[in-house]
Amino acid sequence: MPQQKDIVKIAIQMPGAYPQLIQLDQKKPLTAVIKEVCDKWNLSGPENFALQYADGVQTYITESNRVDIKNGSILRLTKAPGRCAEDLYKGIESSDSDIRCESLKQLAAVSTDITFAQEFISRDGHSLLVQIVEDALEAPIVMIHTLTAFVELMDHGIVSWENLSSVFIKKVASFVNAKVLDASIQQVSLDILESMVLSSSGLFQMIREEITLDRLLSHLQVSNQQLQTKAMALLMALLQTAGDADRQELFSYLEKKNLRQYIYKNIIHSSSLIGDEMAHYLYVLQSVRLNHLESRMRTPLDSFSQEQRETLHSLRQAVFENEGEGSLSNERRRSLCAKEFKKLGFSNNSNPGQDLSRTPPGLLALDTMAYFASRYPDAYSRFVLENSSREDKHECPFARSSIQLTFILCEILRIGEPPSETGLNYHPIFFAQDRLLEELFCICIQLLNKTWKEMRATQEDFDKVMQVVREQITRTLSSKPTSLELFKNKVNALNYSEILKLRQTERLHQEESLTPPVLELKERLKPELLELIRQQRLNRLCHGTLFRKISSRRRQDKLWYCRLSPNHKVLHYGDVDEETEMPSVESLQEKIPVTDIKSLLVGKDCPHMKENKGKQTKQEMLDLAFSITYDVEEYSLNFIASSRTDFCLWTDGLNVLLGKEMSSEVMRSELEILLSMEIKLRLLDLENIPVPDLAPPIPNPPSNFNFCYDFSQAEQ
Repeated sequence: MPQQKDIVKIAIQMPGAYPQLIQLDQKKPLTAVIKEVCDKWNLSGPENFALQYADGVQTYITESNRVDIKNGSILRLTKAPGRCAEDLYKGIESSDSDIRCESLKQLAAVSTDITFAQEFISRDGHSLLVQIVEDALEAPIVMIHTLTAFVELMDHGIVSWENLSSVFIKKVASFVNAKVLDASIQQVSLDILESMVLSSSGLFQMIREEITLDRLLSHLQVSNQQLQTKAMALLMALLQTAGDADRQELFSYLEKKNLRQYIYKNIIHSSSLIGDEMAHYLYVLQSVRLNHLESRMRTPLDSFSQEQRETLHSLRQAVFENEGEGSLSNERRRSLCAKEFKKLGFSNNSNPGQDLSRTPPGLLALDTMAYFASRYPDAYSRFVLENSSREDKHECPFARSSIQLTFILCEILRIGEPPSETGLNYHPIFFAQDRLLEELFCICIQLLNKTWKEMRATQEDFDKVMQVVREQITRTLSSKPTSLELFKNKVNALNYSEILKLRQTERLHQEESLTPPVLELKERLKPELLELIRQQRLNRLCHGTLFRKISSRRRQDKLWYCRLSPNHKVLHYGDVDEETEMPSVESLQEKIPVTDIKSLLVGKDCPHMKENKGKQTKQEMLDLAFSITYDVEEYSLNFIASSRTDFCLWTDGLNVLLGKEMSSEVMRSELEILLSMEIKLRLLDLENIPVPDLAPPIPNPPSNFNFCYDFSQAEQ
């Protein structure tokens, strides 16, 4: 008695007969099942029949794949694959052209099934198809069916592509090279040649000699998208299979023929919809071409290279006057160069080559900076001079920014990464521009300077600015702009305030997608996490901060320090020296009891901002100014934070002391991060996983620290 799990309820059809509803016993041999079905329909010779799926891909049922049959499946009783192969073979050999055509048409349809393909190839049927192609005497429709059937049979890997004769290969290549021929024949011929190229380096050389590249490129200009796709597929196969020398030769030839312009004009610009297959080939071509920059990206600057040193110094000489430099002593010249390299934004101004030792981006960063300086000298000079004349804490360092921006562009464009087998993410502007990386850099470095000013950034905000710039670039590229001008307009329109709006919208959508229990958990966690942030703000006030006094002449000539007492009851402040790190509470001369503080004022409401009539000063410092009023609001203590982060930390802390809600953007960001992290931890499946009560012990220090990496020279 078969077990219930071995029984599958199915229906079996046959033209001209009522369907049979049977319970298929998976333990019973398939030959016995077919015999029972034939007996019910009074059919003799059950060995001449087989079962196959009636819907979808009509695969033959075999002992190996019968386990995939599901309850409710509909099967069909049909010719056995061996008998079908024999009949089609005879039909192809027939002298009647109509019978030959119909047999080849059926062959093309059933050859997708590997069981049939094995039977047909065992009768040497594939050689019969090869002979038809070599003779090339049949009508176009017959040749289409022949080539299609041949491709389907060969795709099963039963016969090696290397077994094919040179006569056959030359004939198929001639179909591709022909100027007047049925497009369907050319499509299948391109498909065959692609498979040959990918299967063997020996066949690559033969096909490379037989195929006319000019003719292959002409197939990209036709309106038939399928023909375009097959031509692109063969072109990509040739590039991927070629050795380094052959690939470089092919690229040089294709560059002369303006391949990118071919693609941009005839495929990207003229096609409203590009299929996934073509998108993949465009992605591969973009990847392979951009990867020629990999060697520069992975090579650090060589301080002994005269050419590289000259390029580095040309960045300085292009923007700073150096007429009398030759008459200076070596020491004075080195001092002058160091000052100018510092203005350029190099971290190591005495040896700027060390900034370019990080790989990636290596020499690629030097290349992009030099390209910007030579291609757009006015924009380059404006960037450097504008920032070198600003206050130190607000200047945007050109070199440091350029190195990090080049690194970001390498990551976004995936330079140095092998193309994925399923990648579809190509950039249309790659095919509209000869030097995509360099031109993108020139647009994005100016965008970076603009975003820096919009964020009122300081050196401490460098990483934050770079994250925003990365987001601006990736969001703009995801819209697939078709020209650099369009990219430039879109990315500049996506300013910092727009990025904040998009982030907020996405955060709200994300919250809307959360289930009610998760939302409830989030609300329950908020008070605990807000208390954590409040304690951190009070700790920051207890640690204290160094502030500068800004005089009416905007001279930053005095420093003062302010900190909260450990018991959170008194604010201590007083003038300090430049070298002071963290003065003790006792050393600060002035103090204000927290109970005397009446209110917190920010921005234009601050007394020292109202007194200051300088419009330019207000624009720079309005977002960093805050004041506390105390006693009977006759006195105020005025602050100007050194950065937006310090401003947020202090205003939050003072609001906590006054019993008010924190409201800064830093607090909102930190709360969101903590909530996200805590929810993920709470939702972890930790069943049967022991969680230790104590942290693991700290291991002993290593015997040496030769592996230590200096992160001060690289922003990751």
